[in-house]
Amino acid sequence: MKVTVNGAERSLKPGATVKDALAGERHAKDVCVAVHLSTEKVEETTNDFELFTPKGSMVVRLYDTRDAGLFRKMAKDIKGVSTRWVTRDVVAMGSFSSGIEPDPAEGDYRRYEMFFALGGNDSHTTYVIIARNPQRRSFGTGGVKIGRVTVGKHLLDSIEEGEPIVDIRPVVSETSRENIIITRDPACKLSEGCAVDSRVLIRLDPASPESAEQVLIVSAKGYMDVSEGSGTFMGCRDDMDVKIPVERIAAREAGSVAVRNEGVGTGHIMVYRERRPLSPSLNIAGTVVGGMCLAARAGAGDRVAVATEPERLLSVGMTQREAGEFLAAHGIRQRRTGDAADGAVVVDQSPEQTMLAFSAGEVETFGAPRGDVHRIRITAEDEATVHYFKKVTGLSHKPIGTLRTQFSFPGSPMATFYGDEGRGQDLYPQDPFRRCRRGDIGVTNQSRPHHGLIGVRLQDSKQYGPTGEEGYGTNILGRFEGDLSRLEELGDDQTVYVTERDL
Repeated sequence: MKVTVNGAERSLKPGATVKDALAGERHAKDVCVAVHLSTEKVEETTNDFELFTPKGSMVVRLYDTRDAGLFRKMAKDIKGVSTRWVTRDVVAMGSFSSGIEPDPAEGDYRRYEMFFALGGNDSHTTYVIIARNPQRRSFGTGGVKIGRVTVGKHLLDSIEEGEPIVDIRPVVSETSRENIIITRDPACKLSEGCAVDSRVLIRLDPASPESAEQVLIVSAKGYMDVSEGSGTFMGCRDDMDVKIPVERIAAREAGSVAVRNEGVGTGHIMVYRERRPLSPSLNIAGTVVGGMCLAARAGAGDRVAVATEPERLLSVGMTQREAGEFLAAHGIRQRRTGDAADGAVVVDQSPEQTMLAFSAGEVETFGAPRGDVHRIRITAEDEATVHYFKKVTGLSHKPIGTLRTQFSFPGSPMATFYGDEGRGQDLYPQDPFRRCRRGDIGVTNQSRPHHGLIGVRLQDSKQYGPTGEEGYGTNILGRFEGDLSRLEELGDDQTVYVTERDL
């Protein structure tokens, strides 16, 4: 069967699932997928049917009943039968064979309700009846109804005996043709003609490089967690501890991707579902060019895969040679600085913002010997301490972060590094250490004057932590697993490169 996946047609075996359709696609776990039902599938499930007569057409809204299901299946067989009789109370059309088991129970029929009736309790002479007035009677089908006329009720006063039902068709509006279900179930079965959207594709705006980078950073893991899904926009609050300058300001059209540049929630990403006027506190970072159905329907707590045009252009963590090949593949020139050897590790890139790099056409990659990049292991369970450390070092948005020494000398029991005093005010004290070991990384919490200071312990101590504070003033972050002897040789204002990865 033919199925469209993210705009490309694929041939799948009958009975294929969402998992089969997404084979080979970049697809994070537990993300939502939009499945567009084919027109045929919509026709099977629509609850509105239109009956065409020589006098005009009526729309019947089906109930969720046994006879409504039978009517749906028999619509093509009923087409062509004539109006058999018209009375003050009913309009009857037929007859035809239905297979309905006779049931003498009476039913209460409201005005404009439609139902089956058996002539002489014989299913071979079945009629479709529409009530013109309320009544309680037995029509041989147990009082079960098919539905109710919602449009064209006036035709019941003009239909004449002998006039045929010219046609019966399911009502499939343009909206219902876009009948979409949102699912996380990889076993969800597909049918012929379905379309699957597994990601929201965003084309980034060169006029808003910082806002575009925020979108790239937040979606670097392959998805966004939806914080709210209002009638106006889908929002993501994954990273609001950022500074965003004022960039391109414009009206927010449906599909616009905006990033807040000031106030509470700076860095908040919003994908708009409907048009809104410009706001000076919101930059336009890009536009959705694919998978808008996902952005339009995702709700709070959902996870939506995100792809971007262009992809993020970050070479930090690669070797100089790998960085050159990566940049060249995107048409960008490389200018090596620092350690320019092929095997040196890129620890910094300028410009770091993807849209600025494309605009400049050239990127400076600053290299360092592999031995100058030290591995750390974060073990803290306190999210605030981890968040603080990653923000200060840059590990929140790139694989290699930096620390700048504040205090160190040969023989020192610790090496301390500059932090961020403002952010450090939010570091609540955690359980104090009982013994601080050589290699422990810690942060001074808000209980002490030098809150935010970062340190690495170079000598074991039961009394003092990595920043020289006692236990109550220290939040232990993790372990420095690199060469500690290198820290013992540091002077003031020197840079140390750290990573959580194996290089």
